[in-house]
Amino acid sequence: MNLHEYQAKNLFSKYGIPVPAGKPAHSVKEAMRIASEFESAGWVVKAQVHAGGRGKAGGVKITQTRDELEAAVKSMLGSQLITKQSAPTGQPVNCVLIQGLSDIAAEFYLSMLVDRAKRRIGIIASRAGGMDIEEVAATEPEKIINVTIDPTMGVMNHHIQRIAFALQLTTEQRKELGSLLKAMYRLFNEKDLSLIEINPLIIDGDGHLSALDAKVSVDDNALFRQITIEDMRDPTQEDEKENIARRFDLNYITLDGNIACMVNGAGLAMATMDIIKLHGGDPANFLDVGGGATADKVAEAFKLIVSDENVKAILVNIFGGIVRCDLIAEGIIQGVTEVGVNVPVVVRLEGTNVEQGKQILAESHLAIIPADDLSDAADKVVKASKGE
Repeated sequence: MNLHEYQAKNLFSKYGIPVPAGKPAHSVKEAMRIASEFESAGWVVKAQVHAGGRGKAGGVKITQTRDELEAAVKSMLGSQLITKQSAPTGQPVNCVLIQGLSDIAAEFYLSMLVDRAKRRIGIIASRAGGMDIEEVAATEPEKIINVTIDPTMGVMNHHIQRIAFALQLTTEQRKELGSLLKAMYRLFNEKDLSLIEINPLIIDGDGHLSALDAKVSVDDNALFRQITIEDMRDPTQEDEKENIARRFDLNYITLDGNIACMVNGAGLAMATMDIIKLHGGDPANFLDVGGGATADKVAEAFKLIVSDENVKAILVNIFGGIVRCDLIAEGIIQGVTEVGVNVPVVVRLEGTNVEQGKQILAESHLAIIPADDLSDAADKVVKASKGE
């Protein structure tokens, strides 16, 4: 789960990480009122969307006068911001962050993330702040510093010194960096984060460090114990079908193909998508109904699938282990009947009570295409999607 910049900065402030003064606005009137609170030569207007690359897409504007500020806010609110990291149709801008202008003496990159290879929290730092870190890594890898934190020790002085030396900080700035890194580490652990990114971390005109930007991602698996964080979720920034799936405990991700998949188990779901591609088709989604799939859950999954207008065929691939195939078959019939599916449905069942499940489907008199194995199912669903 991602947070908006203003939400991330509120967290930063609570943990003692310095940020420029700023407040979110949901209307032009609110933005103008907020601007009056800052003693500044101008203001920065930043679109609050869950996508990187806002600056290059017009989602960050520097304004010098109140008229410019008003025009910038009007142009952003209610628009769809398309960036290189957004959905093709863009992300809705329902909120903007109003900040006073900062005097920038230097810009750095700083992030904290989970290093999955080392199974530890890692820190990435670079003097190339304000740039795409992926581009820096590809073209100038020597400018990037990687530090791994031992969970039994936390952030140590030698970590701080190494990063401070690479960033060419003064003695006072090294002290500030030390406090900042320790605060980031505490925030990361206490709030179950998967990423903190500050790009850029700046040295302001007074020589102090400040997080000019802020990106925070939270581990979805820990949200059950991070209720205050869960309340910050902005569903308008997420796929509508994925939000619906979450309510019914379905793992759903929208893709751009035309063959819908309904599978139980993440590994089997990925294998199903792979074999569809192997047979010349394109998956329309990743959908894992889980090992404890029920008839009601299968019915809800069908509703999700058919809500995608691009879907031309559906492949149901279920292994009856925890749940019997006969119960899954009943769920498929319930789903097809309730939803009124009008595209071909190919079903491959395997596992406990598979023969009973196949018999139930055969006796349903619904237009369901049975498959003997996964390869047969993929071949049939690809042909069905092409009207063959």
